[in-house]
Amino acid sequence: MGSLPQITADTQHHHHQNPQINEQTLTNLFKSQQTHLNFFFNNLNFPQTLKFTQTLLAASLSGTTILFTGVGKSGFVANKLSQTLISLGIRSAFLSPVDALHGDIGILGCDDVVVFLSKSGNTEELIRLAPCAKAKGAYLIAVTSVENNSLMGLCDMNVNLPLERELCPFGLAPVTSTAIQMVFGDTVAIALMGARNLTREEYAANHPAGRIGKSLIFKVKDVMKSGEELPLCREGDLIMDQLFELTSKGCGCLLVIDESHHLIGTFTDGDLRRTLKASGEGIFKLSVGEMCNRNPRTIGPESMAVDAMQKMESPPSPVQFLPVVNEANVLIGIVTLHGLVSAGL
Repeated sequence: MGSLPQITADTQHHHHQNPQINEQTLTNLFKSQQTHLNFFFNNLNFPQTLKFTQTLLAASLSGTTILFTGVGKSGFVANKLSQTLISLGIRSAFLSPVDALHGDIGILGCDDVVVFLSKSGNTEELIRLAPCAKAKGAYLIAVTSVENNSLMGLCDMNVNLPLERELCPFGLAPVTSTAIQMVFGDTVAIALMGARNLTREEYAANHPAGRIGKSLIFKVKDVMKSGEELPLCREGDLIMDQLFELTSKGCGCLLVIDESHHLIGTFTDGDLRRTLKASGEGIFKLSVGEMCNRNPRTIGPESMAVDAMQKMESPPSPVQFLPVVNEANVLIGIVTLHGLVSAGL
């Protein structure tokens, strides 16, 4: 394997003396990376890419497994791309090339697809794995960036990812090659998503936890306050008589209703401050109905909770709550910004 250069304490000290980086240097690096990525986009073989995508689509529809494998940084990308397909409801897995040769290749079935990710296409572990995977009846695809590599001759299909050079000044650290692998794989994944007509509901079923799932699953009725939690009053009630109701329910408002529970309007703590400033002692004689907002934003119980948040934040000015009403404008609840945030949205 040869010998590595010795790193002495003096060498390390030299490398770490007052390390600095300026804005111009950083700007130049980002522009260079952009140039390298543009080279990839401008030179990608789209007929080849289409064939690759169609092969994965056919595999996903037939129920076979799409496995990704790679070593080092390419291995991390392979693992990520596999997880992306799984999240879209496609049977997929990451196959460690080392572990595969010590038993894990047993996961491979006849007609499964194995995607080999490698910048050079000459990685020893992948070259050793390819004929073994072939013997199991799998269909092999090499995704590489170096022409005429060893892996190409061992696979059924080859996809070239054009690489101008690595951003690394030595041309060694895989920082551009892995970026294009990720862009390529994720874009193909979205193509598969569209071709399979994946619905929002199906996507949500695969993401039940976290903000993604909650934003696709939770409806207003799931996060709203109702019943005794509602700060209710009638339009003839005096403002000063409703201060406890205004402050005790934690909604920052009063919901003004009629005898049939139809929503008439809202009166907020902000309205209270403005009324007090404008009317002074006259506030003691004012009713809620005289000062309430009779045209508040509202939302229905079947609307998505994330849509409620967007409606609260929409122009001309954001609000902290939305009354929830049915088709007949009957009040059935209230959804607050605090409640949406607490729910993880």
